[in-house]
Amino acid sequence: MDKVENERCPMCQEKKMTLIEDEKEIPYFGKVFLFSMDCSKCNFHKADIESAEFREPCRIIFEANSEKDMHVRVVKSAEAHVKIPTLRMDVRPGPASNGYITNVEGILNRFEKIIQEQKEAADAEGDKAVKTTAKNLLKKIWKIKCGDMPVKIVIEDPTGNSAIISEKTVIEKLKVKK
Repeated sequence: MDKVENERCPMCQEKKMTLIEDEKEIPYFGKVFLFSMDCSKCNFHKADIESAEFREPCRIIFEANSEKDMHVRVVKSAEAHVKIPTLRMDVRPGPASNGYITNVEGILNRFEKIIQEQKEAADAEGDKAVKTTAKNLLKKIWKIKCGDMPVKIVIEDPTGNSAIISEKTVIEKLKVKK
C-alpha cells in the first residue's frame, strides 16, 4: 500500500489530504487497484477501483432472492450506474461518485440511507406523501434483506471495472454512447 500525506485538498486547499493506492486480489475477478483521497480538514472523500486488466463495457444483472444472496460480493467503479428497478431507484455516476467493494446488502444499505434522509427531511417539512413513500420503500428493503422479496440489481459500467461475483450473475455487453 502506498500512502502520501499532507497533499493539497482540491476542496479546502489545505495540505491535509491523504492519498492511498492499494492493490487487492478479488476471487473470481482478479487484481484491482484501489485509490482514495481523504481530507482531515473538510472531510472530502473520493475513491475508485480499477481492474488491472482491460475490461469491456458491461451491464451486470443479479437477482437476489434469499438472505444468503445479501452476502454476494459487489465491485462498483466510480463510473458505474447502479439501478434497482424493483424500488424504482438508481444512482448515476458523477463527480462525487465513488468506487467501492461491498456486498448486495451494502448496496441496499446505501439506498436505505438515502431514503431515510428523504424521510427525515419530509418529516421536518410535514410532507406526508414523501414520508409515506419513504416508509414503504424502507419496508421493501427490509423484506429484501430478509429474503422475503426478490430484487434485481443492475450495474452498467462503461469502464468494465464493476462486478457482482456470483454464478447467478448475468453479464451483457454495454453499448457506450460516443
